[in-house]
Amino acid sequence: MEAYTGFARVYDMFMDNVPYEEWSRYLISLLKEYGIADGIILELGCGTGRMTRLLSRAGYDMIGIDNSEEMLQMAKESCSVPERESGDDSAAKPESENTEDILYLLQDMREFELYGTVKAAVSVCDCVNYILEEEELLQTFRLVNNYLDPGGIFVFDLNTLYKYREVLGENVICENREEGSFIWENFYDEEENINQYDLTLFIREGESSSLYRKYEETHFQRGYGLKQVKMLLEQAGMEVLEVYDGFTREPVRDDSQRITVIAREKGK
Repeated sequence: MEAYTGFARVYDMFMDNVPYEEWSRYLISLLKEYGIADGIILELGCGTGRMTRLLSRAGYDMIGIDNSEEMLQMAKESCSVPERESGDDSAAKPESENTEDILYLLQDMREFELYGTVKAAVSVCDCVNYILEEEELLQTFRLVNNYLDPGGIFVFDLNTLYKYREVLGENVICENREEGSFIWENFYDEEENINQYDLTLFIREGESSSLYRKYEETHFQRGYGLKQVKMLLEQAGMEVLEVYDGFTREPVRDDSQRITVIAREKGK
């Protein structure tokens, strides 16, 4: 599952179209709906910590887990740099908040370990799709269930089979900017439901430099059917509460590209 090495230091630059603030407000509303207004929250696949910091500002004690050392280094460096997010400030912490209190752990979500339980776990940006084997996904769900408080909530999103098959599969996505460019080639294996991402990046060495360094990475994600996901969650000891189309409260459609799943620990 190792990925996001050379890409780590420019990840946020190329992901600036992801509405993290909007997604954070959505997650916070879900957590509060299930009675979780504070306490310890675990984020699986936290990456550079954008969502982790937003939830920390909302008053949660955050633990971020990722298996990319480079991404976690960016997350830790970002903690020491003041940020002002756009959008609604209603969920922000008081001025005394300190995101340096976030605990970042270099661990694989398939075999992570914590010192205690958490009120909720979250995972966004299709991190769960990076788990390629059904048995490993079941193990991840079991670990989440094990570390949830009684009745704790697990909220995560997934890219759908429809997205891999109809939107990404066999397509090439390119973006050219002053500070860097990327070529993102997709190859979808419909028999295995595996999507291969070949990333080629050209990143400027410095603001005043005319030199660009080339990076290449290959990523793999797997698509899972909703029935399969529900079955694995139940086997792991959780009950599925809701499944929504993307980050909405709308039901899943046949052409949903992303779904959000809310599951609950129901008694170990």
